[in-house]
This record gives sequence, structure tokens and C-alpha cells, in this order.
Amino acid sequence: MTRGAVDADALVRWGAKAGPLILEVGQGWRLLTANLLHRDGLHLALNLLVLAAAGVVLERTCRRWDYVALLCVSGLATMSGSLAWSGAVSVGASGLVYGCIGALLVLGRRHRLERASRLRGFSGESALPTVLVFLWMGWTSVGVDNAGHLGGLVAGLLMGLFLEPRGAASQAHSLAGRPLVSVGVALGVAALVVVERSGWRVERDDGFGVSVAMPQGWRGELDGQGRRTFSNGLVGLGRATFSAEAIETGEAGDGLSQARHFVEESLPLGAPGPEGRAVSVLGPSTTRVGGRVAQRLRAELASPEGPRHLLALFVPRGEWVYRLVFTWPAEWPEYQDIVSRMVAELRFDEPSVLREARGRALLTPGAAGPQRELGGVLRRLGQPREAVLPLAESVRLAPSHVGTRVELARALLDSGRVEEGCHAADEASLYGPSDTGALEAGVRCELARGRLTRALERLEEARRVDPQDARLRAAEAALRGVMEASRRE
Repeated sequence: MTRGAVDADALVRWGAKAGPLILEVGQGWRLLTANLLHRDGLHLALNLLVLAAAGVVLERTCRRWDYVALLCVSGLATMSGSLAWSGAVSVGASGLVYGCIGALLVLGRRHRLERASRLRGFSGESALPTVLVFLWMGWTSVGVDNAGHLGGLVAGLLMGLFLEPRGAASQAHSLAGRPLVSVGVALGVAALVVVERSGWRVERDDGFGVSVAMPQGWRGELDGQGRRTFSNGLVGLGRATFSAEAIETGEAGDGLSQARHFVEESLPLGAPGPEGRAVSVLGPSTTRVGGRVAQRLRAELASPEGPRHLLALFVPRGEWVYRLVFTWPAEWPEYQDIVSRMVAELRFDEPSVLREARGRALLTPGAAGPQRELGGVLRRLGQPREAVLPLAESVRLAPSHVGTRVELARALLDSGRVEEGCHAADEASLYGPSDTGALEAGVRCELARGRLTRALERLEEARRVDPQDARLRAAEAALRGVMEASRRE
């Protein structure tokens, strides 16, 4: 048994109104059950007190089934109004209270000349101050679901137009005489709200050049680590997330190495990590995402809120690797279908940096700089064949620019045009004999030819020119390791 205030996760597990679970998982029954749950004893006692005062009057005045219909309609309207405004967790019978008061307000006004003594004191104009006080308390308090309150009040006002006191001549012709009709109308309105809020939208990031479809209610969140992060808005048990990050590698992106690094850093088995404590990890394995070859990881996580699933995708794109991570609660396996759809509809578009480079190159076709910039962007984005033409044009316009010749050599080598790339690397060395970029292009040429010893010599030469270059030092260590492994074999 729970004592004191009930936490949000317990309320969600017991049936609170949680927008994502209604809209994305299909748990529409929460629109009713949420009216029966309360945060704590004070919340419950306050609602019961007012409901006893207003509800008893209505129950004695109207037929029992009409009163039941009023409660059902008010409950549905309360949580539908709350859902239309926000997907946050919400509980409480306040909407039922507002529904009863709204019905009494209209009922007492309509029958002010003939109402019995049981209606006096809590109907007609007498109920208006109570309604105004309650609304004022809601709008000036924190954590109050005012949209739900208004939904319950509007439902009560509308039901009051059709309710009739027992024994009234017009009762047989009233809508309240057919309670199932009023409940059916309320269910239809609730269904319309659910349908309207259940759509999907496409989120595009021009910087990353990535677009992904996601449920309409998902919103971006501040991450602080250079990642784009989205979630369904829940903070605990029902939380589902998607994050995207572009990792620059400086070389042709390797999704496999990034996947293994992610396992080591974020998913150490049995130890707490940024995503939770990994219970099991499956992969990496090769897959295709958005038409590109990618690496996939699956993991089962343990967290204070309950078990969770994780899916991580690593998609190389030139000198970048896109890391895409999805997490969702194991308690609701329906989220697997949502994640599967998000992955299936992932698209890799042209990033803004490439569009801008194309625009500058088109506006100034006779300038070397824009052509060089366009070629460099194309090569770094994994399009070396397309990069060759603008880089060659830039070399023609500014033949003494060593950096352009280095970029051209790399683009040719990355395109598989080894001899042309080696020729471009030699020319870059002639124009910049002490340029580490030109010397490195020569190293790449020897590696493409399979001459490891000659590549190491040229790499040592580059290291003598710039002994502090950490990247060259790491490349030399890696090359020596490869050569040592070859000797042992």
C-alpha cells in the first residue's frame, strides 16, 4: 500500500492520463480511469467533499442513469480537454466536480421558478460564485490542469441544457432520457481529439542533412552535448527518446569502430552508463538505413523506472558518422512499431553547408575559392567523384594553391583513380615541399599502391616537418602496428 503522495510513475502504471500512451500506444481507456486516481489524500478529500455536495443534489434531482451519464461525459470531456491542450500526466476527479457544478448552474437557471428546495443553495446563480472561485484557484496555482477543468465545466453546462428534474413533463423528450446517446457523443468527441493529436510529422535538420518522421507530440529537448534530442514528453516510466549526433572522424567514417566505442563508453555490461545499466547487448551488425550501409546495436537496459530497450544506428557519411539512438520502455512493446517506422522513414538529405557551397560556386564560376570550397565539402561528405571536377577547376584557376592540389589528390584517391591521385600528390609536393598536407597525400598514394614501407618513409618525413602533429603521430603508430602484424603473419 502506498502512503503519502503517489509518484508519477505509479500513476502512469495505474491508469493516469498520459498523452503519449493514449495517442501512440492506443490506451484510450485512460481518459476514464484517470478521473478515479489522485495524487494524495488531500487531493482526493477535496474532490470528494465538493462532489458530495454537488453530486448528491444532482443524484436526488435527476434520474440515476442520467446522473451516471453526466459523470461519464464530464470525465471524458475533462481528459479530452486536457489531452487537446497537453500530453502531460494528469489525474483527479476535479473535472467531474466541474461537470456537476456546470449542470446545476444551467439546470437551476432553467427551472428557477419551479425548482424544489433541494436545488436551492447549489444551483442557478448560487453556483456561479463557486465556479468562479474554483477557476480562479486553478489559474493561480501551479500544476493544475485548467484545460481539463474547463472541459468538465463545458460538458456539465451542455448536459444541463437537457437534464430535467424527476417528474418533469419534458423529461421523456430530453437527451438525458437517453444516457447512452450522450455518452456516445462524448466518446465521439474524445475520438476526434485522439485522431487529431495522433498524426506524424517530419523533423528536418539542415545542419545534419537528416530528416525523420516522428509522432506529432514529440518535441525537441535541450541536450548540451551537441546532440539533437527528442522525446514523447514523459519523464519516467513511459519515456521514449530519439537523439542524433554527427561525429567527425577526419577520415572515411567507420560505423563499426564507432559502434564498438559506443558499447565500451555507454553500454558497459553490468555497470551504470549514460543510458542506464546494460543488461545485454546484441551486435553490432550490418544493416541499411535510408539507403546507406550502417551498423546496428540493440541493448536491454535496467533503470529505476523499469526495463528499457535501446536501438543505436551508426551511419557513415564521408568523414562523419551519424549516431542515432532510440530508447523506449519495455512495459509497452507497442513502441517497437513506432521506432521501426521512424527508422524506416529516416532520410539523408543534402545538408545546408553543401547547398551554400553550391550556391557560391554557381554565383562566382570564375573564382577559385568557391570551387575549392565546393569540392572540399563534397569530398568530406563522401562524394569524391563529384568533388574532382570543381577541385580540378580550382587548380586550373589557382595552380599555386597547395591545399587545393592536396584536396584534388585525396578526391582522386578516394574515387579509386590511384595513378591520377598519385600524380596530383606529387605535384602538390612540388608546390609545397614542406607542406604536411602534401606529404600526407604522398603517404596516401603509397598506401593505395600497397607500398607500406614507402608509405612509412614518407610519413616519417612528414613527422620531421611537424613533429607536434598528433594526427601524424597516431597515423605512424597505426601504420607500424599494421606492418608488425603483417610480419607476424
